[in-house]
Amino acid sequence: MASGSDRNPIIIGGLPSQVPDFDPEETQEWLDSLDAAVDERGRERARYLMLRLIERAREKRVAVPEMRSTDYVNTIATRDEPFFPGDEEIERKVLNATRWNAAVMVSRAQRPGIGVGGHIATFASSASLYDVGFNHFFRGKDDGLGGDQIFFQGHASPGIYARAFLLDRLSEAQLDAFRQEKSKAPNGLSSYPHPRLMPDFWEFPTVSMGLGPLGAIYQARMNRYMEARGIADTSQSHVWAYLGDGEMDEPESLGQLSIASREGLDNLTFVVNCNLQRLDGPVRGNGKIIQELESQFRGAGWNVIKLVWDRSWDPLLAQDRTGILVNKLNTTPDGQFQTYATESGAYIREHFFGDDPRLRDMVKGMTDDQILHLGRGGHDHKKVYAAYAAAKAHKGQPTVILAQTVKGWTLGPNFEGRNATHQMKKLTVEDLKRFRDRLHIPITDKQLDEGYPPYYHPGRDSEEIQYMHDRRKGLGGYVPTRVVRAKPLVLPEDKTYATAKKGSGQQSIATTMAFVRILKDLMRDKEIGKRFVLIAPDEYRTFGMDAFFPSAKIYNPLGQQYEAVDRDLLLAYKESPTGQMLHDGISEAGCTASLIAAGSAYATHGEPLIPVYVFYSMFGFQRTGDQFWQMADQLARGFVLGATAGRTTLTGEGLQHADGHSQLLASTNPGCVAYDPAFGYEIAHIVKDGLRRMYGENSEDVFYYLTVYNEPIQHPAEPENVDVEGILKGVYRFKSGERGMIPAQIMASGVAVPWAVEAQQILADEWNVKADVWSATSWNELRREAVEVEQYNLLHPEEELRVPYVTQKLSGSEGPFVAVSDWMRSVPDQIARWVPGAYQSLGADGFGFADTRGAARRFFHIDAQSIVLAVLTELAKEGRIDRSVLKTAVDRYELLDVAAADPGAAGGDA
Repeated sequence: MASGSDRNPIIIGGLPSQVPDFDPEETQEWLDSLDAAVDERGRERARYLMLRLIERAREKRVAVPEMRSTDYVNTIATRDEPFFPGDEEIERKVLNATRWNAAVMVSRAQRPGIGVGGHIATFASSASLYDVGFNHFFRGKDDGLGGDQIFFQGHASPGIYARAFLLDRLSEAQLDAFRQEKSKAPNGLSSYPHPRLMPDFWEFPTVSMGLGPLGAIYQARMNRYMEARGIADTSQSHVWAYLGDGEMDEPESLGQLSIASREGLDNLTFVVNCNLQRLDGPVRGNGKIIQELESQFRGAGWNVIKLVWDRSWDPLLAQDRTGILVNKLNTTPDGQFQTYATESGAYIREHFFGDDPRLRDMVKGMTDDQILHLGRGGHDHKKVYAAYAAAKAHKGQPTVILAQTVKGWTLGPNFEGRNATHQMKKLTVEDLKRFRDRLHIPITDKQLDEGYPPYYHPGRDSEEIQYMHDRRKGLGGYVPTRVVRAKPLVLPEDKTYATAKKGSGQQSIATTMAFVRILKDLMRDKEIGKRFVLIAPDEYRTFGMDAFFPSAKIYNPLGQQYEAVDRDLLLAYKESPTGQMLHDGISEAGCTASLIAAGSAYATHGEPLIPVYVFYSMFGFQRTGDQFWQMADQLARGFVLGATAGRTTLTGEGLQHADGHSQLLASTNPGCVAYDPAFGYEIAHIVKDGLRRMYGENSEDVFYYLTVYNEPIQHPAEPENVDVEGILKGVYRFKSGERGMIPAQIMASGVAVPWAVEAQQILADEWNVKADVWSATSWNELRREAVEVEQYNLLHPEEELRVPYVTQKLSGSEGPFVAVSDWMRSVPDQIARWVPGAYQSLGADGFGFADTRGAARRFFHIDAQSIVLAVLTELAKEGRIDRSVLKTAVDRYELLDVAAADPGAAGGDA
């Protein structure tokens, strides 16, 4: 690994513009030399000399300005290409068989009665890029380590399946079950890389565009983090991310490039398949996407390797003494190159070479067919190998390889380079025959005329199949492969949670701080303490987690090369190469990518990590919901904390900070177990059970979401014989009514439980109502279990009907039910159909705003007095009280006057 000074220069390049010239005569000699080169040899020769000087200056570590864009030719000169160690003829046969099977699999998936779709053209363009990786670079896991982490481009999945078929990893029946995961179970193949659907095959879900590159960056960083902390040996692991040029338009694709260069992640290589097309047409029809991406990556501090042209261009470029050919390549837009990919050699001769006699002279000895086959670099195994080898050898920076290809390459004139090629899923018989002939596949016309096109396998004993097996054996096993080697963790004893169960006494603390105290005790545990990975988006102090700075420290591979301004304070900001805390800056997307990489380390590297990601509640699920779906797909585990939760609790912050809906968003994620706890002892039981479910025996592929608040309250001690099952399943009776004659039930979650207790007292003192208060720790889990019960009853009508847990729990409780929370009503409404009685919910529907907590709660009518009115209203509907008391209550509590509400507690960032 490169040294810190090599990897993180404060100034990259640059000229000493303020330094005086101490030797003007020498300076003038250099300038005169340049003038002479221009005058005597021309501008192109002078330009070449300047470029070579810059190249040599870099070799000598002389700081010079970075070039943001270079000529539209290969970065690696022909003379610098390494020896290609493979058998190119055998590899061509392997690739042809893979191409055929990939296309046939998708085409067969369009057979009548199936028609499940698929994509052919993406893999057709990137096949050589993958093949060289499989044959020479991708490391497997047979040595017991993590091997390489490969983020395959989602739409290229048919090619990965086709290769696995040749290696007997997948059967013909499985190929025919592509995109038929349930109807053809257990043979079904997922449409794209989906680990949850194929947990022994795929490692990383990538088809949600932009998340692949983001995830790859943070996976490479997590590899370094794990090695720095002594958790896993990741020194031989390399991260490869295969991306589309159109995909790079996603903000997530480019948004975190700087962290990769800042931390010198030379264990990371992006391979951008620049086939110049999006899903509907050109990526940059009037521009040049490779040039644009080169500038962006160079500007971000990456090493850029351009792989533009195949070896057939080498003789032409060697003739280009005037630079006319390079200039033509530089100035031809992508849209025109796509046209050349679909036209004849004669057309290219006339329109590309024909407008300058020097260009025409270059190709006068070439036939139209030879001109037609002047190819793109991404299809040339030797050129690809050279680029990959250079990327692996480069130190101190991440590398991006910009490889030009043709979308739909080898599929024939109806597919290659066409704007509609991404949506074309089926080859006609004539297309198949042309395709077969081009690939030299031994399949007859009769086989193609009489039925569905057959798959091709050259035979288990053939030289090409043996070659494939030998290459994978030499590289450590088959990829992609997902292996779970991690053993269950030894979990903490009950005494670890004792402090939280004692309550807060006379001290008022927020539930965020209650969680932080539990976390602090867990991190002291000798067995699992080191496995916690703390993650926050520049808000550790907001969440009261700055107490971890001196002990856990903030991870930085460069350490702390400055004197911290607060170094004399007890909670000083402290960075360390072995730090436990990930401080990803103001980037929820980056933090969530770290969460996913850490949460799947149990599979990726066989070493469980316990990520704890704490974020501003409003900016969690809402901003990065797609990544949480990715997290579930990747089978990642860990704790996610929506801190400063609630629509009225984060007083003063206003509309865009007030979260009243993330619990509802969390309910849509099947891998998410969501809770809204009220007190420290509830959090203790939830965290303990979460550790058991995610890291104990028979571990589950789930992650936990807890919403915690910044409002300080007094936390009660854990009641004797507390209903732990109820806490974990979603509801338990927190406080029974002690006075009053008219029964009622109040259900509340999170910060609303104290309001419910206050309402309970008012109802008893003023309205003769005896109300029980229930803490609904998880509306979501109650609904999820009830839905499962209903589904079972639907499909097993002959068996005794099962009863949802929430129905069982509330059965026998007299009176109407009123539910309240600091969330929109849709959250508690999730359980309405299973509540055994009249049910009304109160919630904070609408936009949040800045005001006192009391005023906001009075506005939404979720405060204690509004709960009282809701209970009285339901009792009036049942005839238990006279309706006239309702107007009395409205007037008594001034419920129509927001300003009349008690402002409530102030402050409480954590």
